[in-house]
Amino acid sequence: MSQAEGPLVVGVDSSTQSTKALVVDAATGQVVASGQARHDVSSGPGRESDPRQWWDALCEALRQCGDAAREAAAVSIGGQQHGLVTLDERGEPVRPALLWNDVRSAPQTRRLTEELGGAKFWAERTGSVPAASFTVTKWAWLAEHEPDAVRATKAVRLPHDYLTERLTGQGTTDRGDASGTGWWASATEAYDEEILGHVGLDPALLPRVVRPGEVAGTVREHHDLPFSKGTLVAPGTGDNAAAALGLGLRPGTPVMSLGTSGTVYAVSRHRPTDPTGTVAGFADAHGDWLPLACTLNCTLAVDRVAALLGLDREAVEPAAGVTFLPYLDGERTPNLPDASGLLLGLRHDTTGGQLLQAAYDGAVHALLGALDLVLDADADPSAPLLLIGGGARGTAWQQTVRRLSGRPVQVPEAKELVALGAAAQAAGLLTGEDPAAVARRWDTARGPVLEAVERDEAALARISGVLSDAAPLLARGPADR
Repeated sequence: MSQAEGPLVVGVDSSTQSTKALVVDAATGQVVASGQARHDVSSGPGRESDPRQWWDALCEALRQCGDAAREAAAVSIGGQQHGLVTLDERGEPVRPALLWNDVRSAPQTRRLTEELGGAKFWAERTGSVPAASFTVTKWAWLAEHEPDAVRATKAVRLPHDYLTERLTGQGTTDRGDASGTGWWASATEAYDEEILGHVGLDPALLPRVVRPGEVAGTVREHHDLPFSKGTLVAPGTGDNAAAALGLGLRPGTPVMSLGTSGTVYAVSRHRPTDPTGTVAGFADAHGDWLPLACTLNCTLAVDRVAALLGLDREAVEPAAGVTFLPYLDGERTPNLPDASGLLLGLRHDTTGGQLLQAAYDGAVHALLGALDLVLDADADPSAPLLLIGGGARGTAWQQTVRRLSGRPVQVPEAKELVALGAAAQAAGLLTGEDPAAVARRWDTARGPVLEAVERDEAALARISGVLSDAAPLLARGPADR
């Protein structure tokens, strides 16, 4: 048996490229065991994964946790947002899941926005203007391109829903993840029948939305995981909402997450409705809101540039007038789904390190451009920016964010905040606490604060100018260039 002070809980982060599991002491927040297993994402024009490999990865990650996982009293799943999982009558995938960074639905996104009242309608109804990342646009793409798959679909789920259902046998989701579909109305906190009818999706195919603090179910008898039958299963949520729980966020604290995608967000008491589409008006996992802006190109894009140059990702030099917009997968913020990378200012004496720094600058510029729109008007502009995600511990990322934001930057020591947030949600089932309060008790946001430096206004203005001038070119599809 473990030497934990309190009951053990399991928090899971099923992300784009891997699944991580943490076994956590609910009393102290101490991680007593962990495991991780990778899964594959297709290359080419789409980004797809077989949901069954997420389950296999979860099984492997928990196997690595050993006996500690068998002692867990509750479990919760945090998962990548927006992915479209289509299941047949046996609960098996009809086809690979369309992931958040699959932007093939850009034409359907534009058409849906126009057909249903324009951007203002969508912002007021769902809290967000659809982007090609959103699940509703992926369903519209599937209906247009693969009607046989739509006819075979008997249940529609998000990635975290799929794993939770494999645990409990019941189709459930939560308000945080549901708010990223485009068919959940933030004003009424219910599925929007008008939108569902327009895209031809029967609401009976969707999971039940579990309330914050409600038990989603218990682990069923026939499963492949080291949990006892009857282990409590929390609602789970999307990855950003889980990370917000993991940090114990209070309203107004800004967060920048540097992962495969980049995000900026903050908890708010006010329901967001941004008709420009820059800010997605997501719900959080415990009753408030999580206005968020997301970029498709972050650490993966910068690492790709480093690999092309044959450089270590830290081998940066001052950019010296070079501008690089690293929109290697299209882009969501700014809304340029058909874009590709753009480089301006290359000269004979430009070095690889300067090109690499320019890629960092371009990625961070896109996030900072949305930060002021994410924060409420009364937010403290001098508050430290919490820097999380896989890139947050990289010196080049830290220094780029400091230089371009002009803010102090705090880097939490706690790792795997999505999984920790899921663990806090599971712990809340046992203690009756708000999961964010659980995370604050665990002191998950503790970490060094890097002092503010003077904001590099010249670099910001240069990048903004290039983006403005190049926007018509970037908006063209590859066949139009």
